[in-house]
Amino acid sequence: MSLRAIAFNKPYGVLPCFTDSKGRPTLANYIAVPGVYAAGRLDQDSEGLMILTADGALAHRITDPQHKLLKVYRVQVERIPDDRAIARLSKGVVLAGKQTRPAQVRLLAQEPILPERPVPIRFRKNVPTAWMEITISEGMNRQVRRMTAAIGHPTLRLVRIAIGPIRLGDLNLGEWRALEEDEIKSINQLSNL
Repeated sequence: MSLRAIAFNKPYGVLPCFTDSKGRPTLANYIAVPGVYAAGRLDQDSEGLMILTADGALAHRITDPQHKLLKVYRVQVERIPDDRAIARLSKGVVLAGKQTRPAQVRLLAQEPILPERPVPIRFRKNVPTAWMEITISEGMNRQVRRMTAAIGHPTLRLVRIAIGPIRLGDLNLGEWRALEEDEIKSINQLSNL
């Protein structure tokens, strides 16, 4: 039986594809499931949940912005955003002449518990950092990073923790699991709303 879809916890520094002519780490270093491909991207310097599937219709439901499937990120930024900065993100910002959809944004009271990164974030003694949770319903190229930069709070670390109803949960870094049929069904139902 072939797997229809899997959830993968992508480590920092891994390319979101299966081959690289420069020999950098790719999904192939972690996933030996034939026929699946990434439903959406997660940049080399970002971490967290990816869904890979052999089902083109499911991939379309996950990636096409018309389906408005929510994607949730934990984001560490430079400096502590004030209410005005959070309101700007919440309303949406203009990126390359295009207004992003409104986002759900909240400042986290404490740093989330995450695995150590092999490359530490840029540390500046006199510049505090803050963690936010940002939920978006589209997926422009490097959207969350570009949004936080647009309000003057560059992203230092980005971890995707959910795509629609699928959560990263306790999936260990570099590991994957098969999605259950009811999880796939819930993606299809949510993307029909």
